Amino acid sequence: MFPLKLISCSILAVLFAIAMSAATAKTLRYATQDEPQTLDPHSASLAVTTRLLSNVYEGLVGRDKNFKLVPWLATSWSQPDALTWRFKLRPNVKFHDGATLTADDVVFSMERILSPNSQFKSAVQGVSKAKKIDQLTVDLIMREPNPVLLNHLFTFRIMNKAWAIKNNSINPQNYKDKEDTYSSRNTNGTGPFMLKERQTDVKTVLVQNPNWWNAGSPEKGNVTEVVLLPIKSNATRAAALLSGEVDFVNDPPPQDIARLKSSTDVKIAEGLEARVQYLVFDTSRDELLYSNVKGKNPFKDVRVRQAIAHAINVQAIKTKVMRNLALPIGSIITSTDQGYAKDADKRLPFDRDKAKKLLAEAGYPTGFEITLDCGNNQPAADICQAIAPMLAQIGIKVNPNVVNTANYFVKLQKFDTSFYLLSWGTPTSDALSTLQYLLRTNDGAGTGNGDGNYGRYSNPKFDRLVDAFRVESDMKKRDAMIREALLLLNAELPVLPLHQAIIPWAMRKNVTAIFPPNSVPYFFRFRID
Repeated sequence: MFPLKLISCSILAVLFAIAMSAATAKTLRYATQDEPQTLDPHSASLAVTTRLLSNVYEGLVGRDKNFKLVPWLATSWSQPDALTWRFKLRPNVKFHDGATLTADDVVFSMERILSPNSQFKSAVQGVSKAKKIDQLTVDLIMREPNPVLLNHLFTFRIMNKAWAIKNNSINPQNYKDKEDTYSSRNTNGTGPFMLKERQTDVKTVLVQNPNWWNAGSPEKGNVTEVVLLPIKSNATRAAALLSGEVDFVNDPPPQDIARLKSSTDVKIAEGLEARVQYLVFDTSRDELLYSNVKGKNPFKDVRVRQAIAHAINVQAIKTKVMRNLALPIGSIITSTDQGYAKDADKRLPFDRDKAKKLLAEAGYPTGFEITLDCGNNQPAADICQAIAPMLAQIGIKVNPNVVNTANYFVKLQKFDTSFYLLSWGTPTSDALSTLQYLLRTNDGAGTGNGDGNYGRYSNPKFDRLVDAFRVESDMKKRDAMIREALLLLNAELPVLPLHQAIIPWAMRKNVTAIFPPNSVPYFFRFRID
């Protein structure tokens, strides 16, 4: 029997602890235009998916608040030889279901990400397989050298093998065919947040992982719950932030930034995202889709692509559409990416007369008609609408086709397009993943070559350059090859870069957030005062 006084003190202590816990619990209400259409960590390479799953799943390496590569689920690594990378795993790391991370999970995740349905092969570029050495040691066996493998592995997410087998999720979801799987609706990572509730198009709730291995990090904030609210209307998202109904908006509409800045209850954090908005031409088909030109493809002629480049006024898009939240660019990679070359970052000047002359030389003196596909997310839809009258000035009638985001990438993956607008952020901060994924010929070899090359550009010289710098260990020689490849793209224009976005994050005054170059909100670093 315990004395009554002792029992009373114990009860008071518990009640005090509960009260303190409630006082320190912080919910971040997060409004965004779109939400992930899949929760599978190895399925669709989409920015909106990455923003959520980067808080749930983790990899062998991570990045600190300054975006410097640091050990994460691996505590160290070494190279026993040129074709082997050995990783020592962090002990006692728990998945959200309580299972302990082992080398078996890394081996399984490697097999999964290398499977045909995965769009994340660039995350493990050059790796042929993973091999378990012991419970906490795993070797990545390379089919070819990759001097920047660690940069790539930052986007390699590790899944629990037993959970995947139990829930019939051994293979990644086939996103292109809209396959429904357990892993596309549920999660089991090791990250700082775990999935609590998922109501598609209504809300997604993440809660703090109480067993997170990195809970003692000095970078850790105090957010214990994140409620993601998809609000498609720009005006409604802005109004919700101003009224205090939400705390954080990662994609405030450019036209509302001035109004948000004028509020004493809201603050804006701006950062130059390592992401490029660009147009893609179908350079493969003999006859364009959704065009009035029959029996031939105008986009196969570089003069037509150059004419479109001359006809688009990127400064007008910057000021009128983007409200100056853009940096015009002529390269498909940004200055923060390894391999960037300043002399390959050059745009053809805005010149309608030159554009008309080029079109006439190519055999289209009166222009032609074409459909421009774009997602319904902003500012993409507005950019498409702005481009149409610009090209009309040189005789090209553009019909903007604004497609719901959930269906847009499926449309692209089925090559059901001949002219489209997209944005791409280099996930590895290295040119290889962009040039290999977006522009190298898709050879069907399952190595990630051209997986995102929906315009089906193919140039043997470009392919040889990508294949060469992919394995070049001398960084000076490697950068020179990347420069040559970028200059080739600049001359041929299979894609037409428009600008690099300046991303504003809007939040209530009591929210503190660190903006990283990939524009991913790492919620464990957020703080609410």
